[in-house]
Amino acid sequence: MTLHQTNPAQAQPIVEGLTHDVAEFVVGTSYADLPAEVIELGKKSILDGIGLALSGSVAKSGEYIQSYLAGLGIKDGPATVIGTSLKVPPRFAAFANGVGIHADDYDDTQLAVAKDRVYGLLTHPTAPALPAALAVAEAGGRSGADTMLAYHLGVEVECKIAEAINPRHYQHGFHATATCGTYAAAAAASKLKGLDVEQVVRAFGCAGSQSAGLRENFGTMMKPFHAGRSSESGVVAADFAALGWTTTDKILEAPRGFFQAAGGGFDAGAIVGKLGQPWTFVFPGVSIKPHPSGSLTHPGMTKMLELIRTHGIKAEDVERVDVGTNQNMPNALIHHRPKNELQAKFSMEFCMAILLLDGRGSLPEFTDEVVEREDVKAMIEKVNFHVHPEAEAAGYDKMTTIIDIHMKDGRTISGRSDFGKGSPANPMTYDEAADKFRGCAEFAKWDKTKTEAIIETVRRLEQVADIRELTRLCA
Repeated sequence: MTLHQTNPAQAQPIVEGLTHDVAEFVVGTSYADLPAEVIELGKKSILDGIGLALSGSVAKSGEYIQSYLAGLGIKDGPATVIGTSLKVPPRFAAFANGVGIHADDYDDTQLAVAKDRVYGLLTHPTAPALPAALAVAEAGGRSGADTMLAYHLGVEVECKIAEAINPRHYQHGFHATATCGTYAAAAAASKLKGLDVEQVVRAFGCAGSQSAGLRENFGTMMKPFHAGRSSESGVVAADFAALGWTTTDKILEAPRGFFQAAGGGFDAGAIVGKLGQPWTFVFPGVSIKPHPSGSLTHPGMTKMLELIRTHGIKAEDVERVDVGTNQNMPNALIHHRPKNELQAKFSMEFCMAILLLDGRGSLPEFTDEVVEREDVKAMIEKVNFHVHPEAEAAGYDKMTTIIDIHMKDGRTISGRSDFGKGSPANPMTYDEAADKFRGCAEFAKWDKTKTEAIIETVRRLEQVADIRELTRLCA
């Protein structure tokens, strides 16, 4: 790969061979190259993703997806739709499980590094990568180690691409999980199919022309659809590359390629020589969500719960709540008076209100019935969500949230948080991730014996000779 000087007409470095370099990383990396820390961190996100696919299977969107797949007349495929009895071709399993993982907006999130990287710009790494890896691995009877390697390659490619693309990509309306996630799935599927470098280059070329998803659809079923479709598109890309389908060999770096067309350029220093150096799971890290809402709500929710418990705050004693963040957070948390559970996931006001009223914010709280409660609507009116100069000054690589709870007795109880529980700064242990998994499985009314078996199988996933040992427990 060659990095030339900036082209004055585009104000963008010309990076020759970038797509080829990424493909070489995918083909040349073996399981032995994965650091032990990366493997263990990845297990938490894999377990988390499976649990979310279970809970997502009983969401309304899950019902629609299952009805759609049944209508296709596909009954004898090799890949499992998690939480159901459906077995379908890998592309459709990747689609269904990607939608399921993202259905409740409860899945893991990638952290930013540079201060101009708006936190929401980056991706939900597991939702596109894991379904593609599981589906293709199950179809081929691959091992747990093979599956983990493909998953990690997908996550790494996805996250470094997201880190590199200009912030305009997200700010102007693209959903990075949908766009960058297609490359994740293509990388994972290509690795499991044993494609060579030139085939992976073509898989990326195919993925780039399928890369799509707009943030205007946040708060609707289309947001999880984005994740599912990106996972499916990556599998399709690898399938067609294996057939010999032709594409450009410079989909990432070309003047009319992904980075320029979708973002107006990219930071070459964020991707050139950075794949696996270090792995994203090590630095800057991946956050596992403690609540089924947009990740931007989590620092505030973590701090609000701490304040409630420390000071014994009761909802009836609260006069007003001020919640201050940087200007980019209201740009994503757009539903100030939510009308349903999907909008509530992108409502700072709802998230603060439900914690004050119910003392928790888990799957049972994010339902249409709860959103429509009169006490919830009344408490939402007391929450003032605004831009705070201190939070703005902290930088967009953080989710700084400043809370001032004004009590009826005249007291003001305040707190600040930059990151929520489950972030690298305040991580979950495997056992804590397992507790979250149990909650998701219980929400899906999943068999408790299977639930515990999944937890232990993922814990020793590198020892599993055939990934179907795990997928059977998910069906």
